[in-house]
Amino acid sequence: MSTPAKLRIIFDDHTVHKLLLPSGIPSSIQDLKLVIQSTFSIPDGFTLMYQDMEFGGQFFTLASIEDVQDMGSLKVVQVEPVIVNLSAVEEKDDNLPESDGLSFTSLASQDTILLSSSSDESPSYRSQPWPRQFEIPPFSFDTQLMLDAGNRAYHSNGTLLNNPKVTSSVLEKLAERIFQYTAYPTGIQVINVVEALVEKYPCLKEPGSFNGMYGWQQRIKYKMGNYRAKVRGLQIACPELEVNSSRKMTSSPKGLKRPKKAEVNYLPPLPLGETKETMEEERVVLLTEVKKTNNNKIIREKMEKTFPYRRLEVVNQMPAVPGVMERWPALFYESQVKEEFKRITTIHLDRTFLTKMDFYTPKLLTIFKSKGGTAGAKMKSVLESLSQQQIDSRDAVIRCLIHFLGESTEELIKDYQQDVSKDVIEQDIKNSVIKILVLGNAAEGAPPTDVIIVIDGTEVLGGCKTLTNACILLMGFVYSLNLSYPPKLKYTFEVFQKLLLELDDLKFSAKVDSLRRKLLM
Repeated sequence: MSTPAKLRIIFDDHTVHKLLLPSGIPSSIQDLKLVIQSTFSIPDGFTLMYQDMEFGGQFFTLASIEDVQDMGSLKVVQVEPVIVNLSAVEEKDDNLPESDGLSFTSLASQDTILLSSSSDESPSYRSQPWPRQFEIPPFSFDTQLMLDAGNRAYHSNGTLLNNPKVTSSVLEKLAERIFQYTAYPTGIQVINVVEALVEKYPCLKEPGSFNGMYGWQQRIKYKMGNYRAKVRGLQIACPELEVNSSRKMTSSPKGLKRPKKAEVNYLPPLPLGETKETMEEERVVLLTEVKKTNNNKIIREKMEKTFPYRRLEVVNQMPAVPGVMERWPALFYESQVKEEFKRITTIHLDRTFLTKMDFYTPKLLTIFKSKGGTAGAKMKSVLESLSQQQIDSRDAVIRCLIHFLGESTEELIKDYQQDVSKDVIEQDIKNSVIKILVLGNAAEGAPPTDVIIVIDGTEVLGGCKTLTNACILLMGFVYSLNLSYPPKLKYTFEVFQKLLLELDDLKFSAKVDSLRRKLLM
């Protein structure tokens, strides 16, 4: 692990800052410049000078990263841009096709549109999750020429391309494309991008790195910080960045509000032309609409429209569940649990969960039956009930899955006999943080009389019919209410999220990865 370092950054006679480098001094001057850009939100187009004590503390142009030492001083010198005056060319080549009104000006303006939609009626938030295979975007004409030439040289004699201008252009385009999916890419996602980059342009591999990618990983991380600062500087509404702006200098990365469960639309911007005041008016109207019968269409439309406003409230204020139920009662309808999940992740909740679960079930049952020890003994009675058709097959798989992962079904599921009193159930509800209550003696062949989801001592949804459906809807609530997974069920919920819903399935815990490998055998 690199030793942390500190640098003194001088901008002018009256502006001097301290730069903290928790991961140590970057491996190249380009990476160091990106860190300085990101940290102090300064534009590109500057050089660095280092203080040489052998010459009485005079400053020299930085030509080697080796000249940068811990506790040393660097001076940032802005480079004046070169102004080129071009005269207009009036001749027009008749052989060139018309551009249908598309000009270089419009192209440039489109380059800065980050979360725009194709029509005014479309939502103002992201519509696609992180891709399974990251597609490298097209680069500018001159950059593409140099990359193509670099690839030819690489395939010819192994020469690597080392051009700061190309590096800067590539990083800018990659940041734009990454931001289309997330403002805060995970380390695995960054690796995913770099792998795609060096696969398409092997000339960009880095000498001295065992896989040619480490330097690019660091550059992209720094560049995304710089890009977020750039977006904040545009003075456009971007809640997912604004929520962390005041924390930037005081909080650790772990304290930042950012997607942790592959949320695509964690904090989307309000619809164009809307304010918090107009959204609050829509919410009040929605309270009236939910009291009407056969009104699902209007409820769905208004829930869609108020989604960004609702996310601001849920993420920023972290209200208690009863408060959310009072302000957003429609959010606790089964149909809207699924719709809200789709707004946040862009994928279908029940369809995705059940499709993958049914696909894995034959293999899972084989794995469960071969399991020995305490977990195997606990699963045996469930599997026997399944063989006698006394329990829903999906419900049996979920119960066995929890045992297989070394966790307790009692942490998630509470089974009741048919003659249990309401007082007992109500007391259990008050004492539960996250729980699924299964009423009725399903173990003897009778289906449950009711299946209830409880969150923070509150019954949030009843009539779920099966344990499996309740687990699906509970995942919906976890996302819509921005909840954390119960620590004692972290592996179970990881399987729900990463194996069955395929969200953030690039990295797994060792235990879940072991199960995944067995399923693929």
